[in-house]
Order: sequence, then C-alpha cells, then structure tokens
Amino acid sequence: MMSRWIEQWDPEDERFWNEGGGKRVAFRNLVYSVLSEHIGFSVWSLWSVMVLFMGPAYHVDPAGKFFLVATPTLVGGVLRVPYTFAVARFGGRNWTVVSALLLLVPTITASFVVKPGVSYTTLMIVAALTGVGGGNFASSMTNINSFYPLRQKGWALGLNAGGGNLGVAAIQLIGLLVIATAGATHPRIVLAVYIPLIVVAALLAALYMDNLVPVKNDTGAAIAAARDPHTWIMSFLYIGTFGSFIGYSFAFGLVLQNQFGRTPLDAAYLTFIGPLLGSLVRPIGGRLADRFGGGRITLWNFLAMAAATGLVVAASQQRSLALFLPGFIALFVLSGIGNGSTYKMIPGIFHKKAEAKGLTGEAAAAWGRRLSGASMGLIGAVGALGGVGINLAFRESFLTRQTGTPAFVAFLAFYALCFLVTWAVYLRRPASTPQGAEQSEPTGAAAYAEV
Repeated sequence: MMSRWIEQWDPEDERFWNEGGGKRVAFRNLVYSVLSEHIGFSVWSLWSVMVLFMGPAYHVDPAGKFFLVATPTLVGGVLRVPYTFAVARFGGRNWTVVSALLLLVPTITASFVVKPGVSYTTLMIVAALTGVGGGNFASSMTNINSFYPLRQKGWALGLNAGGGNLGVAAIQLIGLLVIATAGATHPRIVLAVYIPLIVVAALLAALYMDNLVPVKNDTGAAIAAARDPHTWIMSFLYIGTFGSFIGYSFAFGLVLQNQFGRTPLDAAYLTFIGPLLGSLVRPIGGRLADRFGGGRITLWNFLAMAAATGLVVAASQQRSLALFLPGFIALFVLSGIGNGSTYKMIPGIFHKKAEAKGLTGEAAAAWGRRLSGASMGLIGAVGALGGVGINLAFRESFLTRQTGTPAFVAFLAFYALCFLVTWAVYLRRPASTPQGAEQSEPTGAAAYAEV
C-alpha cells in the first residue's frame, strides 16, 4: 500500500491551520472519511432492510426478526474498540481502506444465502458479519478527531458522524425503491448496489487520504481512558443518544408492521424519514455545542427526548399512527442533536482535565487528543450496545404484551435518568469551597459547563 504519512501535525496552531495547509488537508480527509463511514453504516443497517423482504416463506416470526436486527448492533458495538486503536496501529488512511474492503465480506455472503428456505442460524451468522460496518464509525471518528482543532471538533465530528449516519436512511431508501419497483422478493438488488460502492470508497480512500505520524499506538492512553470515570459517564449518556438512534433505525419498520399492521411497502415508505432527519441534524448538534456548551445542549435534549417518548407512549396505547409518527420522528431528530453534542463534550472534557493538571497550549491539546481519541472507541462501543438493548426491549414487549408500549415506558425512564446524570456531573454548581481549603480539580459547572 502506497505510503502517505504526514510527519508534523499541529491543528491548534492557527497559522499552520489557515496558512500552512492544515485546514485543506483536514477537510480532504474528512470528505473521504464521511464517504467510507456512510457506506459502513449502510452495510451495518442492512438487516433493517432485509427483514422487510422476509415474508412467510422465510418462516421467521416478529420476535426472531427483532433478534436478527439486534445481532449486527451487538457485533458492531464490540468491534468499535479494536477499530479505534487500529487507526494508531496502521494509520487512519490505511485502516479506512482495509475497513472499507471488509464490508465486501457480509454483502457478498448475503447475496448468496438470503433466499426462502435458508435456516435461521445461517441468517444470524450473515447478520453478525454486517457488524463490521458498525466498527467503521469508531475508527473514522478517532481519525478525524486527530485532524481538527478543539475549537472546531463539534462541527467536524458532527459532520463526519452525520454523513455516516445518513447511510442508514440511504439503504432504507434503496430498499423502498427495490420493493416498490421489483417487489419484496428481490433483496439481492440492494446488495448489487452496494458491492461496487464499497470498492469505490476503498479506492478513493487509498488515493486521497493521509496517515498522521504523531498519532502513535498508545496502550497507556487506552488504559488511562478506561480508568477515567468520565469515559463511562459519557458512555452512559451516549447510550441515550446514539443507542436510541441506531436502535430505533433498525426497529422502526418492524414496529410499524407489528404495532400498526403496516405492510412491508407501507413501512418502507416511512422508515427512512427518521434516520434521515436524525443524521442531518447531528452536525447542528455539534455546532450548537461549540457555541453554547455540549453539557447544556445535552441536558435539555434529554428532557425533550423524554417528552417525545411520552407522546409515543400515548400514541402506542391508543394505536394512533397519526400521533405516533410525529413523536417517533422527533425522537430521531433529538437523538441526532444529542449525538452531536455528546461527541463535542468528549474532547472538551479531557482538555479541561489537561488544564487541571497544569498543562497549557499544545501540551494540553496533545494530552486531550490522546485521551479523548482513546475514550471515543469505548464510548462508541457502549453507545452502540444501547441499540441492542432497544431491539431486545421491543422483542420482549411484543412477545409478552403484543405491543411496544412497555418498551417505550422503559425508554422514557432512561432518558429521565440521563437528564439527571448530565445535570449532576456536568452542570450542577459545586458547593462553595471553604476559605483556605484546597480544591485539586474543579468539578461541576466550574470545570465542565462549557465542554
């Protein structure tokens, strides 16, 4: 593979950024990172579309379908940890090429085995293979985090992730087009669209992306990030935002079919709307966090998510599709905003911790990049596992009560808990320190309100 390594990289230096070509190089890498991640998300979401093609001839009940769409989420979440550290081990450009080519494994395999009469075990194995698409997010975000200065991370990470998240809506739109034109018995057409796109994404990454020499493989950073309580607090909050986005994306079509009796074509007409809007607003969430502070945006976003879930609970009890759709789509939009604001918080938190250690300037920025990059893999992995929880909650809810209402009530309670955690850890005013007493590290709003 052709070497393409950048020896020196200091995005916090405004002269380097504006006059030395840093901004241009970072944006070029961002563009091709978004493309690769976009296709990765499409492959990861493949089974949210495949289940729409699985009629009675496949002999899979609704509970089995919810389990099928949960499996890629689980595998993708686990893979996010090694994918994060692969960037430093192999280089961001090199790993983007490899991770893109790995997407050929589940797509080509599915093109051979997805047909009536195939065993459920085989379907589970092929669904698990699509988890490699979920890993792409972690490596892509870690890579782009290294290219951009702290003052623009909310926008850059939001744009990178939002462009990737659009892959969910894109594959659902393609599924709709195939069902509407060729019928619900031709899932291979969807795969035929993506296989060449995967090759193109890998080729463009090889030609136009770069590796950063300063991003070294750092086991110490991984250990330090795993030991830091903020990594796990942000993981918990990311379950509420990204876990909701990916879980609802995978389950939306099945909920419409089982809760409201929609046909696969009816469901396909609606399923892409939520993921599309949630993806488009993610950069807005990042931009709002850049301006007002990620903690503040995240706090009020969780309150709005709880309110939207309350509307969905009422609609679910009344079986009112007219009330359900606005509430559920609002959840997608709010999860997208929360995704952007929480990912802005991560580098900000570790930069604040660097300053609390007495570091300044580039030393503080480098320490923050090192720890935030390592923590993103863990946070992204745990957040993705929230999507597994959502699909398993729906599965149990429909299996035992033939309705999604109990699952939505549980989600509402979780959002309320996320609101309280965000307030208590990042926005609550600390008790006044007695005169003369020392405070080794500031807490609450004094330290983290602006992250």
